[in-house]
Amino acid sequence: MPSRLFDQLKDVLSGIDRTHRGQAAALTEVEVRELENIFALLLLGSFVGIPAPPSFLALELLPLMEHELQVLNSRARDAGDMLGEMCGTLGID
Repeated sequence: MPSRLFDQLKDVLSGIDRTHRGQAAALTEVEVRELENIFALLLLGSFVGIPAPPSFLALELLPLMEHELQVLNSRARDAGDMLGEMCGTLGID
């Protein structure tokens, strides 16, 4: 009986652990997307009027920024409610 109870408790705790790991991974993915967006805006902000590093620096980094440009385009295309997306990710109703 005690070993069965221990196994059930172990299953419950492993389920809680998997859930928390999944939520942490989802939050990390959202944070990575936001940091990529911020990085692209910092380098290419001069094109939209945001003070940014010198344009020659941005142009030198441009060939290496293919992924960041795709992220920037997708963010512009899917420009939804970021606060709503963050609340949905965090599970806030």
